[in-house]
Amino acid sequence: MSWRSTLESIKARDPAARSLLEIALLYPGVRVLVFHRIAHALWTNHLRFAARFVSELGRWLSAIEIHPGAVIGKRLFIDHGTGVVIGETAIIGNDVTLYHGVTLGGIAPGSMPQGRRHPIIEDGVIIGAGAQVLGGITVAKGARVGANAVVVKDVPAGVTVVGIPAQVVAAARPATQPNFVPYGSPCDDLPDPTSRAICGLLNEVEALRRRVAQLEAERKDMAVGWSPEDARAAAFSDG
Repeated sequence: MSWRSTLESIKARDPAARSLLEIALLYPGVRVLVFHRIAHALWTNHLRFAARFVSELGRWLSAIEIHPGAVIGKRLFIDHGTGVVIGETAIIGNDVTLYHGVTLGGIAPGSMPQGRRHPIIEDGVIIGAGAQVLGGITVAKGARVGANAVVVKDVPAGVTVVGIPAQVVAAARPATQPNFVPYGSPCDDLPDPTSRAICGLLNEVEALRRRVAQLEAERKDMAVGWSPEDARAAAFSDG
């Protein structure tokens, strides 16, 4: 695995990232992957206690728990990271994004085909904060799982699922549409009119807040250096 390509992919997905060095040293999602690579190598060589010990060190230093048996592809981005749990038989593809509080959890092996307890997450999937993906299911390529969703059945490629239990709310996106949506919870393609209205109002409130902050800053700039006579003259002119 190329660590540079991993760092560059994280920088492309995180507007808060300022440099590759910052990502390498300060992002817990990168830190835990270093420990997981070591732990997974030990696990596959049947050094199970040593593997669990290394993974435990990674958990202490990152607040992210990845079982050493989990298979993880290239350029995984665990954003923020606190509370993420990835189970033993989980398989994660390339360019996957997970947010804090995500669980890739297991259920009783007898209830799933081939005894798989944990999910398969295919390439390019985004899983929002607090989402729970449970059992030997598959979240197919390019799908998005909204924040706090509970997913207990397969998710088709390219769709968006939200809710408890998770339901499809947006069909597969066209190839020209950007794949990355922060937190996996877009507003623009929700079919439910109530959800669209709420998202629109939230966007409008945020725009108004930015405008108010801008006007307050301009007012403060104008006030610098004014004499009391200037302030009174401006107040009378506004009246």
